[in-house]
Amino acid sequence: MTLLEELKWRELLFDVTDPELEDKLEQGAMTFYVGADPTADSLHVGHLISYLVSKRLQDRGHHPILVIGGGTGLIGDPSGRSTERQLLTLETSLTNAEAITKQVINILPTAEVVNNYDWISTYDIITFLRDIGKHFNIGYMMAKDSVKSRLEQGISFTEFSYQIIQSLDFMHLYKEHNCELQIGGQDQWGNITAGLELIRKMLGSEEKAYGFTWPLLTKTDGSKFGKTAGGAVWLDKDRTSVYEFFQYWINTPDKDAVSFLKKFTFFSVDETKRIIDEFEKAPHKRLAQHKIAEELTVLVHGRDAYESALRISSALFSGDVQSLSADEIREGFKDVPSIVLHEELDLVDVLIESGLASSKRQSREFISNNAISVNGEKIQDLNFVVSKTNAINNEFTVLRRGKKKYALIKHGRDA
Repeated sequence: MTLLEELKWRELLFDVTDPELEDKLEQGAMTFYVGADPTADSLHVGHLISYLVSKRLQDRGHHPILVIGGGTGLIGDPSGRSTERQLLTLETSLTNAEAITKQVINILPTAEVVNNYDWISTYDIITFLRDIGKHFNIGYMMAKDSVKSRLEQGISFTEFSYQIIQSLDFMHLYKEHNCELQIGGQDQWGNITAGLELIRKMLGSEEKAYGFTWPLLTKTDGSKFGKTAGGAVWLDKDRTSVYEFFQYWINTPDKDAVSFLKKFTFFSVDETKRIIDEFEKAPHKRLAQHKIAEELTVLVHGRDAYESALRISSALFSGDVQSLSADEIREGFKDVPSIVLHEELDLVDVLIESGLASSKRQSREFISNNAISVNGEKIQDLNFVVSKTNAINNEFTVLRRGKKKYALIKHGRDA
């Protein structure tokens, strides 16, 4: 199976600029590039596919260049958008670029990472318009989907010029790094082909470069990929905790699981087919989701972080929280209702304060009926006192009512 055949099987091939690329990729190592603009100080899971496809090419012997758009990020890509992007300051763009550079190196540690601000910033306006802009026909530019779809709503000259800037990236990398291939999502087709045109016009018709795209990621229910009720799922653990990242993939709907398994994991085709077969025979075991969650959590955050997320998940399911560290409790119970306790308090009153009971009578009923656990242990003593001395790490007490209702007690200094 050729590389492009495998990408097609994995639903990761949308279009190719030249059919001969398939043979070219099989004949020897090619240098290719993929880019991301630093619109935030972290990538989110929607960006992951770019680097996973890059890893697939790298695993076949090809050389990746990861372009961080410190320059293009100042302009704003209109592709796939119905409104203008908010312009970044130079300081913000470069700060964001530095942050996401660390993330992409973590995923592809041996890849070359460059910032296009380094060469874009060397152009003055006259040189840019005369030497680069003269090669672009306005009618050709307006026919691009990224521009055409915006004409009714309006598009500024700034965003209109984006494809020229990105074309300059491709030509620069072609000349300076022997980069013959650009890859991207299907919304980047116009930018990629514009780059091919610039290479041909400026460097000669005998020069040959290529591009291919993958389909835009969607969920079968129509919801946006990479989004949750709390917003985007970020790769930065300070924005989206490792546990939340892990849970995002664990919660993949069954109808998306097979597609995501193909796209996001690096099992061989035969092994992927075996996992799919096992998953489809017993979907309730959620094998596909667990494989996806493990693969991506380890790739983005490391094996230790994955093991920690697994412990948190297991503890939340079983109620056995004693084995968790204070940091794991802080992470796993981030969205659980919580209160701060500055002194000892009877469990009966704590249940009311935390919202697990509405009255003292109800509190006593829950305790008497063996429905309350404190730090994983069932409590039936109506006189039990919640205090810092029996808290986990002298910091947290985890209350559980039944199987799914939790509350977190944070013990203050005086407790």
